[in-house]
Amino acid sequence: MADPKGFLTHDRELPARRPVDVRISDWREVYQDFSQEKLTKQAARCMDCGIPFCHNGCPLGNLIPEWNDLVYRTDWREAIERLHATNNFPEFTGRLCPAPCEAACVLGINSDPVAIKRVEVEIIDRAFAEGWVTPQPPAVRTGKKVAVVGSGPAGLAAAQQLTRAGHDVVVFERADRIGGLLRYGIPEFKMEKRHIERRLEQMRAEGTEFRTGVNVGVDITAAELREQFDAVVLSGGATQWRDLTVAGRELKGIYQAMEYLPLSNKVQEGDFEVSPISAEGKHVVVIGGGDTGADCIGTAVRQGAASVTQLEIMPQPPRSRPGSQPWPTFPILFKTESAHEELEDGGGQRVYAVSTTEFVGDADGNVRALRLVEVEGPQSGFKPIAGTEREIPAELVTLSMGFVGPEKGSLLQDLAEVGGDGFFDARGNVARDKTYMSKVDGVFVAGDMGRGQSLIVWAIAEGRAAASGVDRFLTGDTALPYPILPTARPLV
Repeated sequence: MADPKGFLTHDRELPARRPVDVRISDWREVYQDFSQEKLTKQAARCMDCGIPFCHNGCPLGNLIPEWNDLVYRTDWREAIERLHATNNFPEFTGRLCPAPCEAACVLGINSDPVAIKRVEVEIIDRAFAEGWVTPQPPAVRTGKKVAVVGSGPAGLAAAQQLTRAGHDVVVFERADRIGGLLRYGIPEFKMEKRHIERRLEQMRAEGTEFRTGVNVGVDITAAELREQFDAVVLSGGATQWRDLTVAGRELKGIYQAMEYLPLSNKVQEGDFEVSPISAEGKHVVVIGGGDTGADCIGTAVRQGAASVTQLEIMPQPPRSRPGSQPWPTFPILFKTESAHEELEDGGGQRVYAVSTTEFVGDADGNVRALRLVEVEGPQSGFKPIAGTEREIPAELVTLSMGFVGPEKGSLLQDLAEVGGDGFFDARGNVARDKTYMSKVDGVFVAGDMGRGQSLIVWAIAEGRAAASGVDRFLTGDTALPYPILPTARPLV
């Protein structure tokens, strides 16, 4: 512990966001640079607790006190070694994770927690800038072939671990580019896609093969995949979106978030000059108060929406940790993300405890308005409150209400026939044992496809754990680390 008084002498500080009027004119990341002097002060706030609960909060088991101390001492080279020891992609988690580690920080009991995410992202960005992130190809090849289906964080983590273990790994992705939701679900202003590209360059140099535009289950069947590969890792995510079945749902102008967001990312990739689904000049309503809803807000604002309103059926969360969500659990709190700042700056609002009752269309079948009602809940089952009905303008609606599990397409249907009863668990996800193998021999499951909709840190942790299971299955033993993941489903 380099500075035993650091948590007493330094307040929590994060990098400033670029001014709203500046950042909404482009798609670059919203945060300004953070000086090394400020960062080392933030690292010095880490108390090196006797029991570091941040480890418990992080599914990856990141060695947080160790690399905080190393950053304080400006030993950046050793800091990235400790960070990479547990996390394949800190450039993703440092930007996108909601930081359950910070919620579990001991300092957070009666003060602001350590800025763990900021320290993490500064370590990896410096490592790339200094050329320390280099390929780590295996010294020996096993001759075993592994197929990874899906190229989100779980699939990429599994693929990198298995490649480094000496296996011949092929990652299949049905989209035209690698990255899954990292590529097409996360807007550019939240994470620039250059971060994906430089990591893929490393993985290709290590020997991982990527095949895009391949819909596994259709272009190559489950049987063919099992015949051609010694093991398979399913990491296709929980991409079956939750829909809203109310009157008028069939009107034009109502889209799922994952129909809307990828197109704006494709504009940034150069595929389109203008998004085929644009909010320009329209009254936009975002249904859903989570991170995906915030992504839709920031996208609509940058496209030039006339107005943006976000609706959430749950009541507004508290601003501080309630007694029902004690430390070190992850609390559900009222947050103001960069997109919410942009919403409020433009005169928009977040509306809580309301439920959509109907979409109203014009003579051409386009949505023009949305009818809603205030509700009591959730204890009372979201009971409508009489006399609170009203109508708001809505010319573009995005549904950002989460996902209900993996898509039950031909791939999973065919595997379920082989696996028999119990292939799916009670929640509709693909069941797996403690080694992450499904009911089908040699077919493993990692990430949201087996867990349900969750966090990027859980996806990477499960990808690493599944890789350990695959390696043991193929060789009888493994040197790959196996994260000890809780069996109970956490609050996040």
